[in-house]
Amino acid sequence: MARPFFVTTPIYYVNDVPHIGHAYTTVTADALARWHRLLGEDVTFLTGTDEHGLKVQRAAEENNVAPQSWADQTAQRYIDTWELLDISYDDFIRTTEDRHRISVQKFLEACKANGDIELRTYEGLYSVADEAYVTEEEVAELERLGRPVITMREENYFFLLSKYEQPLLDWYEANPDAVAPASKRNEALGFIKQGLQDFSISRTSIDWGVPIPWDDGHVTYVWFDALINYVTAAGYGTDEESFEHLWPGRHMLGKDILRFHCVFWPAMLMSAGIDPPTNLNVHGYLLVGGEKMSKTRLNHIAPAELVDDFGVDGFRYHFLRDQAFGPDGEFSYEGMVARHNADLANNFGNLLSRVSTVVAKKCNGVGPAPRADSPLAPIAAAAVERAIYAWDRVAPSEALDAAWSIIRETNSLLETSEPWKAEPGPEVDGVLGDAIEALRIVSILAHPAIPSATRESWRRIGLSGDIADCRVPDDVRWGLYPGDLEVEKGAPLFPRLKL
Repeated sequence: MARPFFVTTPIYYVNDVPHIGHAYTTVTADALARWHRLLGEDVTFLTGTDEHGLKVQRAAEENNVAPQSWADQTAQRYIDTWELLDISYDDFIRTTEDRHRISVQKFLEACKANGDIELRTYEGLYSVADEAYVTEEEVAELERLGRPVITMREENYFFLLSKYEQPLLDWYEANPDAVAPASKRNEALGFIKQGLQDFSISRTSIDWGVPIPWDDGHVTYVWFDALINYVTAAGYGTDEESFEHLWPGRHMLGKDILRFHCVFWPAMLMSAGIDPPTNLNVHGYLLVGGEKMSKTRLNHIAPAELVDDFGVDGFRYHFLRDQAFGPDGEFSYEGMVARHNADLANNFGNLLSRVSTVVAKKCNGVGPAPRADSPLAPIAAAAVERAIYAWDRVAPSEALDAAWSIIRETNSLLETSEPWKAEPGPEVDGVLGDAIEALRIVSILAHPAIPSATRESWRRIGLSGDIADCRVPDDVRWGLYPGDLEVEKGAPLFPRLKL
């Protein structure tokens, strides 16, 4: 049986409108899933929507519909957006599904049996937008951001997070690479070392949520409920064989939810007797005009707005290549045009057009085989090694740079050899065969980022079958293009764009 690879995005809150920040996380997870499929692993890629809580209940009331109807309408926005962006998820979980209710209630019972849930009366300041209790020091900033804070007093069940301070520190020490990059690991450790407070996991003021199994007057607090989605989808509580196969998994997330995922979630799993995730890969914010995207700042950018101009693969490539995974990054339309023209139009697209044109003129449209001793062979081998290493570290920008190094060197070879000026013969055949083989290897390496474009380049150089069925490293070895295949000229793969 192939090795399992279970990768997740956060589940996105249905009251939000999908924007490029959501898309950045999801496209990265999708590319990682596609890469691991190329490795021959048994991939399960999960995304979904978080559909419980006070904000959903209030929004439904304001729109005169039931919460479930409101969740059905709003969840569809994410499904439609991921379809637009060619997201290859294997499972889309919604927290209103029966399988999730079963999983949450089993998880709660396990934590309670371990002595980690306690009933208390709590009064405090509560951020409705964040669905979390906050401190007095946080109020001014939240109100500046347009996030109202109210006073709440209710009887809640609490999860005894304070018990897990040392177990969490021990886990971090035993698993130094579990949270990456290192700066985010240090941030999580900072939270833990400041001292952990028990946190509320239930509400009595609303009824839109998963009921606490031993006290149906309480519903499960949205974050406790939401985090459990990952084990729900793996099969916890409904399919133990699947759960044993898939769990633990890898989570992709933004730094704004680091504390919940890198502190609360591992402790919750320990309490329930479940292994923590193998990896939590945390990225920074996409900044627009130097600020994080938010509805109150009116700087949300919908993916569809950019797809209209750049195409799906142009959108995907930019967010995987231009932004290193980990730190904050600045988004600008001008930068996106520059990256598109430089990498996609002038390099990859132009190489395919140039090679197919010269093959048509010098080889009667039939692609020759590459040379075994091509000067590009060691360059391609080194690029493959770099790409494998980069994807293993969740560094898609570096992986794509490795693939593009083959394109740059191939263009350089063509410029030096100038086969378009030479008479047909073995030398021209060798150079063009090398260039086609470079395109074959690049198409495989770039497939996780630009799946449609690489399928088209694969087809144009005469190859049959689905490029997604290729395997790394076997199929990215030099010299596998067989030659004697018809090479097709076509429209520019990535037309140049103007501002």
